[in-house]
Amino acid sequence: MEEGAYAVRRWEDLDTDILVKIFLSFDVFQLTSGIAHVCSSWRLACCDPLLWKTLDLSMLRSNFIKIPLEPYVYVDGRSDKTLTRLLRISLSLSRGYIRTLIFHFNLYVSDEQLTYTAERCPQLRRLVMPAWNRIKKVGMCKAIRTWRCLESLTMPSIANPLYLMEEIALNCKNFCELKIMGPFDVPFASAIAKFLPNLKVLSLRCSMIVKDALILILDDLPNLEVLNISHCLLIEGSMVPPLTPKKIIKKLDNIILQKAARLREFLTCIEDSCIMCQRTRSDEGLLRWYKYEEGLWKMDEARSLAL
Repeated sequence: MEEGAYAVRRWEDLDTDILVKIFLSFDVFQLTSGIAHVCSSWRLACCDPLLWKTLDLSMLRSNFIKIPLEPYVYVDGRSDKTLTRLLRISLSLSRGYIRTLIFHFNLYVSDEQLTYTAERCPQLRRLVMPAWNRIKKVGMCKAIRTWRCLESLTMPSIANPLYLMEEIALNCKNFCELKIMGPFDVPFASAIAKFLPNLKVLSLRCSMIVKDALILILDDLPNLEVLNISHCLLIEGSMVPPLTPKKIIKKLDNIILQKAARLREFLTCIEDSCIMCQRTRSDEGLLRWYKYEEGLWKMDEARSLAL
């Protein structure tokens, strides 16, 4: 080298560990933007398992309009193409390393997109579900049968929870955590008690809960350790039509408190002064998360279920 000349270092010569540390600061859009095609060393870094423990799509929402017929939403074609492209590249780079998968609750995933994802991350431990509208029973069951390592599920409420709870019971032997974002009635509670008796953590925060369903859970889940009913609308009666005027319970009675005393954590908040409690009442137990602060839906008093 001539005197005064500088040694030129190329990006592709950068140590892989350093590249991985840099890429850890990138979000999924940046990781799938084409940097893996720069050179072989960058692609190797992009495929590092450290980058793909979690596939977080919580910032991605569908562009949709509501329609009167099933699936009750029409999703813009460009939204579908964006999601399909993101999944295809992410699942290729991750090489099956993904353990946590997070969808936005207003991301309308199709059966094909869900099953494609399941097949390419079979070691999934935690799933945060999107809206159900476009996912059919066949597609959901196929995905659950692939996710045999699944331990934790966050889901919107579902009209017929029986098949899903049964499918989880048959295929996911280590399943122990469940969060339901929506109304919780006796049929739902019965399905959980029947098929998931080993459940340890259950969160129903910001939902409408029928009192009898809450009592059923406390009676019939002997292994339950953590129950979160913070900011819930607790009612007496039924959610099944014909609907009668609901009696709202503003204070937990001694029966519930005595049954919950065995739990390691019983997380509650039913306060007139609490903003989240006010919002649950205003939205009649089905929170319209889009009206509130971005990312608020990710919160949970049960620490293992917070995002």
